[in-house]
Amino acid sequence: MGNLTATAVAKAKAPGRYGDGEGLALIVGKGGSKSWIVRVQKDGRRRDIGLGSASKVPLKLARERAAEVRQKIELGIDPVAERAKAAGIPTFSVAVKKVHAENAPSWKNPKHKAQWLNTLETYAVPSLGNRSVADIDAAAVRDCLAAIWLEKPETARRLRQRIATVIDWAVAKGYRASGLALPVIDKALPKQRGKVKHHAALPHADIPLFVPKIREIESMGRLALEAVILTAARSGEVRLMTWGELDLEEATWTVPAERMKAGREHVVPLSPQALALFERMKAHRREYTDLVFPGQKRGKPLSDMTLTKALRDMGVSVTAHGFRSTFRDWVAEQTNWPSDLAEAALAHVVSDKTVAAYQRGTMLEKRRELMAAWASYCDGALGCNVVRLAK
Repeated sequence: MGNLTATAVAKAKAPGRYGDGEGLALIVGKGGSKSWIVRVQKDGRRRDIGLGSASKVPLKLARERAAEVRQKIELGIDPVAERAKAAGIPTFSVAVKKVHAENAPSWKNPKHKAQWLNTLETYAVPSLGNRSVADIDAAAVRDCLAAIWLEKPETARRLRQRIATVIDWAVAKGYRASGLALPVIDKALPKQRGKVKHHAALPHADIPLFVPKIREIESMGRLALEAVILTAARSGEVRLMTWGELDLEEATWTVPAERMKAGREHVVPLSPQALALFERMKAHRREYTDLVFPGQKRGKPLSDMTLTKALRDMGVSVTAHGFRSTFRDWVAEQTNWPSDLAEAALAHVVSDKTVAAYQRGTMLEKRRELMAAWASYCDGALGCNVVRLAK
């Protein structure tokens, strides 16, 4: 016999947990609501599984349901997943695939598409995959994150964000009433000591010696690297550049919206040095591809690692993306060009719609002057003070 009686269940008023035995308990909420749960444990993992409202499920039936749940757990069957499947609520694993399929068309970076799914399938699905999205609570997510929180802090932070995205999707679909209590989860995790790492950048004072050094050897990696510096563009935008995007007569490079981080077309004014670079690239043009910087594999673009290798071979510990910071620092510290112009050159999103409209209408020619000044600085033509590159 259990500890509770039908009369005791009816008289229970104070909020709390009233145990009946073998994991079965009556839960009385602050508002007076009553419900049944059974606590089960398997392979060191403890879970509370709801059995229904006490107003609809009498004590005898609650005991029968609790026994059924315990039996299924021992057989390796997840009763919550079974119940969710019958109700049309997807498991976390199924929800991950649905969210990925819905969002993938809006993601421009193929690497991000693959990583988004791989991160969840590697670190979350093993522990959460068979559970209903309606049943996943803060405790389960916290335990999932804790496994890699200190060992792989950056991956863990991305995992936290992606799990929350899946759960928010479930809320929007009506599969659950609320999202995760992220502040509670964060407080329950140990403090990560690692600092956010910014892209390593070359000091702008070193650029006038660095750019000529790039040109000492004409390799595809160094040519692409020079284009990254002269255009202040992202390395991915340069690596995927096509001849059709270049207008050498008008001295412009138009990057289509689908390749831009902000999802908007970006026109880059080309300096005389950039035009000279693309004239040199004509000798490397290949019949089977329209890519300006083709990779070693037929029809494939240059890999990001090729640019990284070129930098390593030159003995500098910086990244290709870091040259955007170099350009931005040069504008701020060595010129009188307005910051809005530099932000427009970097294709950064401007929150003020009026300013954004003004930039689209008037800044191309001003940016042309800015990029010409930057290219001249890279050639050491502005009489600037130069420091020697560290060996």
